[in-house]
Amino acid sequence: MKHDRLILFLLISLLLFNCTPKLQEKGSPNYISGIKEWHKKRVENLKKDNGWLNLVGLYWLNQGENKFGSDKSNDVIFPADKAPLFMGSFLLQDSIVTIKINDSVEVLLENCEQVTEMELKHDQQKGTTILDHGSLRWNLIKRGNRFGIRLRDLDAELVKNFPGIETFPVNDNWRIEAEFEEYNPQREIEIPTVIGTIEKEKSPGAIVFEMEGIEYRLDVTDAGKSYFVIFADLTSGIETYGAGRFLSVDKADSTGKIFIDFNKAYNPPCVFTKYATCPLPPKQNHIKLEITAGEMNFGEGH
Repeated sequence: MKHDRLILFLLISLLLFNCTPKLQEKGSPNYISGIKEWHKKRVENLKKDNGWLNLVGLYWLNQGENKFGSDKSNDVIFPADKAPLFMGSFLLQDSIVTIKINDSVEVLLENCEQVTEMELKHDQQKGTTILDHGSLRWNLIKRGNRFGIRLRDLDAELVKNFPGIETFPVNDNWRIEAEFEEYNPQREIEIPTVIGTIEKEKSPGAIVFEMEGIEYRLDVTDAGKSYFVIFADLTSGIETYGAGRFLSVDKADSTGKIFIDFNKAYNPPCVFTKYATCPLPPKQNHIKLEITAGEMNFGEGH
């Protein structure tokens, strides 16, 4: 009798499981292929030399001398199989960083000119200094009052063996006509980061849209021809990255219409590497909506 009940329970469970609706692609062939082509280019960009898959280090500098090389006695330790034991030093004085290279060590500026000593421009300055040694490439970054060395390995394993990013099925229901609510004057919004800082950014307004009769709004920042959105939703931490996703939204067209397309929602760099300094969604951009569109989580995240 118990055996019969167990079989019946298993049959009912199987039927219920098979009846669970699965997400399906929806949209015109042109629309679906367009989203897939966009995603393909997105993955190609991740693999480029300036993409996010080749980051192998982030080292915050202390005031004064910061010696670097592969020896563990250095302040900044480069990969042992990629760099000499003692390469030189980074000298941080107030907000100026100078690099000094030891004799017989080859470090190239823009992979061309040998460097012995020079002042470095950080990533928020025009003409950021890019330095190379073998497959290693690095530059100076500035976050708040902190300065750090961002290290890449152009021969990184993740670039060579990247499996791609799983996405929800393309669904044109997630391409939504919206309204742009302008802030006049612009509002200052607080954007937290994974390194514990708070960045204050100007927001020109909010994108306002409806789903199933409920209104939602997302504050944006200005990215030139488009708006930049950082958001979290009810899939965050489950199917998608727990710290939210990014989205670019084209500004209103000649007819004044604006569309927000969540099929193009994408993961921040911190999904792929612990050496990024990602912005996180401002608290007002945590919305109670399950957005089953765009990129899903990758690996374990960071």
